[in-house]
Amino acid sequence: MSNITLNLVVLRSPDVARAAAFYTRLGLRFSQHRHGSGPEHFAAELPGCVFELYPLSPDGPSTLGTRIGFRVPSVDAAIAALSDYPSAVVTSARDSEWGRRAVVADPDGHRVE
Repeated sequence: MSNITLNLVVLRSPDVARAAAFYTRLGLRFSQHRHGSGPEHFAAELPGCVFELYPLSPDGPSTLGTRIGFRVPSVDAAIAALSDYPSAVVTSARDSEWGRRAVVADPDGHRVE
């Protein structure tokens, strides 16, 4: 198995519309889905991967400890696009040995690099 790739990431949110609005600012484009009798959720198709936002059910597992990362055309532009979320920036944009990086927190507290 030398060609393993990640193809699905699911985060859970108590307010999926609010979460989708946040990630849309980063450039993701969502569509609403429902599979059979499952919950309505949002999905963004990325090259080789689907990023989904599912409702957090009262008795379901949280994804709050999950940290995810996106490669974006401009980290600075992504941070600027989050101006309506002033407390979102956890670590300001800066250059590193892996390129320009920043860490933000979505409205539910998921860390996003």
